[in-house]
Amino acid sequence: MHVILTGATGQVGSGVLAHMLSLPASQLTRLSILSRKPVPLAEEANKPNVKVILHDDFANYPPELLEELNGAHGVVWALGVSQADVTEEDYIRVTKDYPLTAARAFSELSDKFNFVYVSGEGATLRPGMFTPLFGRVKGETEAALLEMSKNIPSLNVYSLRPGAVDHTKHAEIVKHVAARRTGLKFKIGDNVLLPVVRTCFPNMHSPTRELGKVLTELAMGDGKPLRGPGVEGEGRTITNVGQRRLAGL
Repeated sequence: MHVILTGATGQVGSGVLAHMLSLPASQLTRLSILSRKPVPLAEEANKPNVKVILHDDFANYPPELLEELNGAHGVVWALGVSQADVTEEDYIRVTKDYPLTAARAFSELSDKFNFVYVSGEGATLRPGMFTPLFGRVKGETEAALLEMSKNIPSLNVYSLRPGAVDHTKHAEIVKHVAARRTGLKFKIGDNVLLPVVRTCFPNMHSPTRELGKVLTELAMGDGKPLRGPGVEGEGRTITNVGQRRLAGL
């Protein structure tokens, strides 16, 4: 099976990549990583079935790139950015426009294609006056992907909403994530806030090892709607409670 991954150098994407790299080639025959820059974790693995494709413009997918991705079964779209680090215009472009463009382009790669969008707890389809930008934009993206899938028969979509993402117990990716997470706010979050979440608010805790496994399984799965606690949006939206249940936490 051929799968695509974006955002492979980020915290969530690194967790997904580590799980994908652990799979035998008989199960995951090919992994295509779309990235603006090299992906050290993939380079260290040095697996013949894993290829990093340097791609600068996530608003465009030229024919030669789509030809290279042809036959892929699904994608984990972990590409993202914090609303605190960019302008509102840039945040909307990365968070909403990029995945919608990709979903439309990737839907032609195979007869049935799974597009797994990494959203976040706080995303809402009914924003109010005090809804933060990320909640509104991620909610709009979830809704737009679901509507797109109703008009494109080959496209199956899932939106998964992680809570407090925690890589600190995931030995395979710690050094790679730490190299990107610098500054006081990350140190406070990793060293103080995450232990509190793990202990007092476990339903909001999203360890990257289990999160990466669930996201991978959705991309490689049968594309059918899910059922059970923590599943919303016609079986296509998975809250963190649902994610933890699927992970066996």
